[in-house]
Amino acid sequence: MKSYRKELWFDTQHRRQFLNITPTIEACLRESGIQEGLLLCNAMHITSSVFINDDESGLHHDFEVWLEKLAPEKPHKQYQHNGFEDNADAHLKRQVMGREVVCAITNGQLDFGPWEQIFYGEFDGKRRKRVLVKIIGE
Repeated sequence: MKSYRKELWFDTQHRRQFLNITPTIEACLRESGIQEGLLLCNAMHITSSVFINDDESGLHHDFEVWLEKLAPEKPHKQYQHNGFEDNADAHLKRQVMGREVVCAITNGQLDFGPWEQIFYGEFDGKRRKRVLVKIIGE
């Protein structure tokens, strides 16, 4: 069995942002040479997320609106966590959107449905953060 590991770095321009990282993940898969196995992709920071969904701007807007209703950023004083920071809402948003995805690899490709894409979700951005890609298989 082969194993592959790579860290990806992202530096978003906004506090909250969704990035389609599917092409980057597919490049990692090609680099790994693995044809059959599993791919794990996870955020290595507790205010960011990796998830699978459709790459449709209206849906991304809906995520933003829905998450802001669930865990509004302001007022900052509504959260006990915000004593030294102002990112309690980002921690909560990450819990909802999830930490990682695990994807099947078949014939050297991500074994996805027709609209599935992998996204990096940032909820406390404007600084560099990491995502781990780990692939195991043959």
